[in-house]
Amino acid sequence: MDPYLVKYQAYLKDKKRMAENSIVAYLRDINEFTAFLDKRHDGTPLEAGRADIAAYLLMLKQENRTSATVNRKLASIRAFYRYLLREGAISNEPCAEIKTPKIARKEIEYLSIEEIERLLEQPDQTPKGIRDRAILEMLYATGLRVSEVIESNVEHVNLRMGFVTCNGEHGKARIIPIGRPARAALEAYIYEDRKKLLRGKNDNDALFLNFYGERLTRQAMWKILKHYATQAGIRKRITPQILRNSFAVHMIQNGADLKSLQELLGHEDLSATQIYLSVSKNRIKDVYDTTHPRA
Repeated sequence: MDPYLVKYQAYLKDKKRMAENSIVAYLRDINEFTAFLDKRHDGTPLEAGRADIAAYLLMLKQENRTSATVNRKLASIRAFYRYLLREGAISNEPCAEIKTPKIARKEIEYLSIEEIERLLEQPDQTPKGIRDRAILEMLYATGLRVSEVIESNVEHVNLRMGFVTCNGEHGKARIIPIGRPARAALEAYIYEDRKKLLRGKNDNDALFLNFYGERLTRQAMWKILKHYATQAGIRKRITPQILRNSFAVHMIQNGADLKSLQELLGHEDLSATQIYLSVSKNRIKDVYDTTHPRA
């Protein structure tokens, strides 16, 4: 690996305190760009200019990559060059005048409050069911990303005060309140049934465990959600992100301000939070259309 990439990897981990999955994604994007430069003129990122980046984006477009994918790759490259500029490895940032491709806004997928209630009612009173109820309650109560939930340790949950501490994708710690139902579900799991799943492994601090006493995986989390959604008769597509969307939409619909929601979701940019306003505006219009006598 290029020496600067090695240093950048350490920077993302130690300074930015990024999640491992995010670091892997950043480095993969940069390595793909580096491979493109090597084929283009046997160059390196330190030697690349604006024309090289524009050519790379054009190639991605010709490969029919989505605008979202192109934006993500450009964001990874841009962040790397800003790091190189701060380190004094380059004198100019080649991405400075590169415009970000526009993304066609997709409709936000989320569950209704009634669907959420049905979903949360599904887990039984077995150790697995009590664990799963705690997972579902925590996802909906906090709006955490799936990576943040599976990386949570027991010490991150303060049941007495009613909050969860999360380091997040960009290393910025945030404290997220949890309501009474989530606290009760987590209390039942942590103090009783987590010990049964731990199977004598005293060195595992992971909050959510599988039947081998090991940290639950992202794939297992998806399976849990799909299982209970099917059991609840929910026909919509369901993922951890959709539960996160549901948290955000329901907060907006019940009067949460954008700045507070941005803090809870861990968004760096307020524009990422503003997308949830469109759902609220559509709901207001639907209410107007169905209730106003001259709509």
